[in-house]
Amino acid sequence: MTPHSPDEAGAADTLSGGPRRRRVRRSGAPLPLLGPALIGLAFLVLPLVALLIRAPWRSMPDLLTSTEVWQALQLSLVCATAATAVSLVLGVPLAWLLARVEFPGRGVVRALVTLPLVLPPVVGGVALLMALGRNGVIGKWLDSWFGVTLPFTTAGVVVAEAFVAMPFLVISVEGTLRAADPRYEEAATTLGASRFTAFRRVTLPLIAPGVAAGAVLAWARALGEFGATITFAGNFPGRTETMPLAVYLALQNDPEAAIALSLVLLAVSIAVLAGLRDRWVTPS
Repeated sequence: MTPHSPDEAGAADTLSGGPRRRRVRRSGAPLPLLGPALIGLAFLVLPLVALLIRAPWRSMPDLLTSTEVWQALQLSLVCATAATAVSLVLGVPLAWLLARVEFPGRGVVRALVTLPLVLPPVVGGVALLMALGRNGVIGKWLDSWFGVTLPFTTAGVVVAEAFVAMPFLVISVEGTLRAADPRYEEAATTLGASRFTAFRRVTLPLIAPGVAAGAVLAWARALGEFGATITFAGNFPGRTETMPLAVYLALQNDPEAAIALSLVLLAVSIAVLAGLRDRWVTPS
């Protein structure tokens, strides 16, 4: 007889040498769902395919080695890397604070940290101008006391990119910290280590994969930033013109160069997804 109760099934599994894997029967997708799903897939994929089809492959080396394109590429890589470094220095402690410390209004602080994710980038650029501009709330003191002016400079590009990219790192690191066992930190502190030493020697190695994933996401987001950068830092070749800004400008004068730059950004995005496939792509 075939066992029907859980106890009988468990006994049968024990007698047979272990639990048996139940085969999950996968039925076909219903037509009312399959149609919209295929349309949605085509909607997302076809523009990228069109970009590849219309790419000027023969003139690609000349386009990518031109002075204007190379300046934009070099500036984008430098600024995105600097913005990621700023995000690491400020974002990892912020993620630890949100994950490990109980304080009043922590939910409000978390909402404010994630606000740049949903805030229109142009609005973020305007907010940066109001805060750090020459006549801004903080910028006027930076200018009068230290002679530091951020808008329309390369440093302004880094600030704008860090503003929109840091939440990606904070969210990733906070999630990793919540998944990590805090008892290792507590054991280190009971053995005489300070809280900072426990974080540096115990916690940080445990959450290193999450920090790396967050850093890669932040770097990719900073590399593709457009709205906040053009609003806060402007578009000056060799100084603030990053690759997204160069794509926008080239689209008006040299569409082939715009396509070539777009392909570079597309390749970077694919590389980021490939590097994070175990975290974001592979289903659990």
